[in-house]
Amino acid sequence: MLKILGTRHLFNIIASNEPLLGYIDIMSKKQLFTLEFPVRCSPAILFEFLSTASGLQEWFADRVDEWENVFSFSWNGGTPDKAEILDQEENKFIRFRWLHSEKNEYFEFCIEKTEISNQTVLIIKDFAEKNEIKDQSQLWGYQIKELFHRIGS
Repeated sequence: MLKILGTRHLFNIIASNEPLLGYIDIMSKKQLFTLEFPVRCSPAILFEFLSTASGLQEWFADRVDEWENVFSFSWNGGTPDKAEILDQEENKFIRFRWLHSEKNEYFEFCIEKTEISNQTVLIIKDFAEKNEIKDQSQLWGYQIKELFHRIGS
């Protein structure tokens, strides 16, 4: 039989000298992953959709509220998830951290222009468990598709 434990429980087992066979630590660290999407939109317009409650409500969540740099996101009438703004530069990037996540984890929207074609590129950085990166990437893809629909890209 396989038991799944968090780090605190694993520490208690180690302290008790119980054998570790058959246990999995589910508190493994998440990995940073990056996605890039070319966009037919100016950085200023795109930034509004990425950094304001009204813009994010257009594509990211069903309801978005903001109070003192903390955004509250709700989907399907459920309990809101909250994220704080860690850093931002107008028309360049905005970085959020879910209040329930680890201090070193964040999600970020970065806007860059390519040198040769001068095309706008949206870069998303996020954290996920290694075995969940593919699913998270697909979810971001669906979300970005909705964003592009809203901005006419």
